[in-house]
Amino acid sequence: MIPVNEPVYLGREKELLAECIESGWVSSEGPFVKKFENDFSSFIGVEHGISVTNGTAALETAIYASEIGEGDEVIMPSFTIISCAVATINLGAKPVFVDVDSDTYCLDINQIEECITKNTKAIMVVHMYGHPVEMDSVISIAKKYDLLIIEDASQVHGAEYKGHRCGSIGDIATFSFYANKIINTGEGGMVVTNNSKMASRAKSYRNLCFKKEKRFYHTQLGNNFRMTNLQAAVGVAQLEQIDKYIQLKDQMGATYNEFLIDLPNIIIQKTKSWARRVYWMYCIEIDEKVNLTAKTMIKCLAKNGIGARPFFYGLHQQPILINKGYFDKSFSLPVTERISKQGLYLPSSVSLTKEQIKIVSDNVAKIIDRY
Repeated sequence: MIPVNEPVYLGREKELLAECIESGWVSSEGPFVKKFENDFSSFIGVEHGISVTNGTAALETAIYASEIGEGDEVIMPSFTIISCAVATINLGAKPVFVDVDSDTYCLDINQIEECITKNTKAIMVVHMYGHPVEMDSVISIAKKYDLLIIEDASQVHGAEYKGHRCGSIGDIATFSFYANKIINTGEGGMVVTNNSKMASRAKSYRNLCFKKEKRFYHTQLGNNFRMTNLQAAVGVAQLEQIDKYIQLKDQMGATYNEFLIDLPNIIIQKTKSWARRVYWMYCIEIDEKVNLTAKTMIKCLAKNGIGARPFFYGLHQQPILINKGYFDKSFSLPVTERISKQGLYLPSSVSLTKEQIKIVSDNVAKIIDRY
């Protein structure tokens, strides 16, 4: 089996985990938590890093830190994981969905302004599948309407927009360290920002809103979103190897391109000239002219021992959000609907060999030819 992703540990993970266990510091009070926060925020190029339990928790913490709440609206792409909507709804705000760009699968900046109302508080950009959002236009709109920018940078560890690391461009940003991410701690996440007030609110929210001057006395509701010292130790070791991981991802992407970029009837996620993308996952979209969906392609690949995953299902089509009245069934975002049906990503582990990539690519070509 060639899996979609396989976590790889090239550094001191075992050594640092053993240090946690031997010292007894395994909880969120351990020293690796602070070190990971400092090292990761420095890598991104911001002042503050606030570690949390996972990427969903990071989104909710960032929204709380931004003072977004009841009655506010947050514009975001429909083509993303449901965590973006859940985090917004959990704090009483409303997600407002826009479509995405056909080339990069990032939110369509041309649709943002038409969705802005008196209740709009923020634009949430999601850097998608390793490719950054075109941020200059987002910044211009945000300044024009006095809106905050929240970056979901979970899929772009190390990617850059015009020389600036993703996660350092908006007012506040979030990362996930799930097992399939470039830096992984099994589960885990981070909120990063240059805003000291936001950082303070984020630290409070992830720690049940305890008050320093009066412990176990609460004036706000928070959550226990604390990262453990064990997770942070793995993160520290992973971060030490990030340049190597990105290099291996680049090699993977270049090899897939060598085999697939000229293959008829598939569309490859494009790389814009202003982007330093990272190949978090290698994505393809099957041309609608072919009588073949991503679902069928994935089944065919699986029969040959190759793992693959479908693209996100549009949030505006999620039954739970329709049933709760956020959208009705007639609401349509055509690019999201098309790529949700036709898009998938192929095995993308940093441990993939050129031979394995050729096997995957040959299978993709044969399946498309068959249909």
